[in-house]
Amino acid sequence: MTGTTDTQARYYAGIRMVPFDLLKELVLALLGVAVLIAVLAAVLSAPDVPPVTIGSWSQADPVDFVTTASAELAGQSGTAQYGPPYNSTPDAAQALGPIVPQDWAGISTPIDTAKEFVLHPLELAATGNPTLTSALDTYNGADATHQQAWLDSYTKALDGATVENGQVTVAAGDYGPVPTLMGSLLGIARSGGLDALLLENGRFFQTDFTRPLLFMGDGNYMSNLAADQHLTGDQWGVMNETGSYPGQTWLWLYSVWYQLPPFNTAPNADLVIVLIVLALTTLLALVPFIPILRDIPRWVPVHKLIWRRYYRSV
Repeated sequence: MTGTTDTQARYYAGIRMVPFDLLKELVLALLGVAVLIAVLAAVLSAPDVPPVTIGSWSQADPVDFVTTASAELAGQSGTAQYGPPYNSTPDAAQALGPIVPQDWAGISTPIDTAKEFVLHPLELAATGNPTLTSALDTYNGADATHQQAWLDSYTKALDGATVENGQVTVAAGDYGPVPTLMGSLLGIARSGGLDALLLENGRFFQTDFTRPLLFMGDGNYMSNLAADQHLTGDQWGVMNETGSYPGQTWLWLYSVWYQLPPFNTAPNADLVIVLIVLALTTLLALVPFIPILRDIPRWVPVHKLIWRRYYRSV
């Protein structure tokens, strides 16, 4: 043991050392971090904002709900014309020359907005409801030209719609069975039933919120809420949580590009920015192998400033 001590003494001879208690340092560090976390959690914790559902949307803005549902039925909503992975809308995918990842991936989540968002829920609700059953039969029995004419007329009439006793009322016109369908769907939504129907996937756990989120995203209600909470992107949206609370700061590498031209107006901005970030990430991973780039730390010796006490001693 004595020989080992002498060997260590010779090995560390001339090296300045400061004695410290590792266990004490660890306990103090943990206590300090715990106190800091508690204080920051109390001051900066994310707010408990109630979730937005189709039910709350239809209660708060029934006209926007019915307008969105009409667009889903007509196949004219954002989801209906999105392209892969939801449907095969021609030329809908973002592309950069021959690079079209959306088309490569194909339609992995097929969604027929008219059937899944409107007609199927109404068919389930039509049991024991002869009025709704008759309206569905009339709509499904009409040709595409008549269906589109009814929907076009009804959509235009919604610009002047009013809400009476929880129902959306429009001026008289030739809308076919569309007002009955929309009124019934609004009733299902207000009861909370449409949220459940769009979550149904035939499995035990109903955890796929893709369809209700897409339906709500096609309306103006969600975008207005996002604007109120500064989440629209013009204020670094994906980095913010609701209100003025800080969000996922690591996303700045993506969000910064959306603030700069020409990306802030490019129709394929999402794809271009993903490719830029992928290229930058690859470049970062290859820094140790790139001659000039790997030498920058030697030319700009920031590390000597950080470890200045050590470099002063040597």
